[in-house]
Amino acid sequence: MGCQFSFGVVAADPVKAAAWLDLAVAEMQRIERLLTVFDPASEVSQVNAQAGLSPVKVSPEVYALIGRCQTISRLSQGAFDLTAGALQALYQFKRGEQPMPDRATRAEALRRTGYQHIRLLPPDQVMLVRTGMRIGFGAVGKGYGADATRKILTAAGVRSGWINASGDLTAWGTSPGGAPWRVGIANPRQPDQVLHWLPVDGTAVATSGDYEQYVTIGGVRYAHTVNPRTGYPVRGVQSVTIVSPSAELSDALATAVTVMGPQAGLYLIDQLPDTHCLVIDEKDVVYSSRNLTFIPPPA
Repeated sequence: MGCQFSFGVVAADPVKAAAWLDLAVAEMQRIERLLTVFDPASEVSQVNAQAGLSPVKVSPEVYALIGRCQTISRLSQGAFDLTAGALQALYQFKRGEQPMPDRATRAEALRRTGYQHIRLLPPDQVMLVRTGMRIGFGAVGKGYGADATRKILTAAGVRSGWINASGDLTAWGTSPGGAPWRVGIANPRQPDQVLHWLPVDGTAVATSGDYEQYVTIGGVRYAHTVNPRTGYPVRGVQSVTIVSPSAELSDALATAVTVMGPQAGLYLIDQLPDTHCLVIDEKDVVYSSRNLTFIPPPA
């Protein structure tokens, strides 16, 4: 998936712990094979190859995941969109200063973008209506993989553990000393400095920000997230952190709120049960949703 994953389990028996960790690695590798766009044989690549031509039969797992992503797209009025890859490709988010793509180029990429052009056809068939369209799970795949791996581990008997999917973190049970797990929210401009601590107990935390991948256009800093509705990269938000019962949901909503901005994004989050949000804008103003709980730093 192009990012790092780490796993932790609490166990008295090191042999059992090693076996559990092997399960975690194997499951995440399975998810990667399922969702990667870098293998032409993957289900996602086959769907993309048939864009505008014909529907493709996929596994029930991928079909259901796309369906849930479509729901987030509708809830966020298109701020989250699996088809945004055509727009992402217009920008090089690791290469510093660059020009803004011209209007014609952006318009063509927008023509190939839009969650409403994904058709889910029974039984388990996916059709991309327009030629040149592509779907990709970069904004939700890590979270989905974390949830799937946690399910495997808990079924195997792991009562306490954590999964860090390159910043998308889920944890359950307690730490070896019996204390609750906690996660620190970094200062976007000083990532080694923790601004707030949040409890993580059977929940998942995902953060999207402009401090690791970004682009500078005309002296203005833009996040690596592109607004699927306009084709422009997002500015004005340094980081968005989502807490919810699911890493998949937290991952997708972090992208959606980054695009929507603090006011509209927090309004959405406050409508969702057991879901919370922390937003830091470009002026270092911190916004939080209702009932977001902070805890003291570790001793």
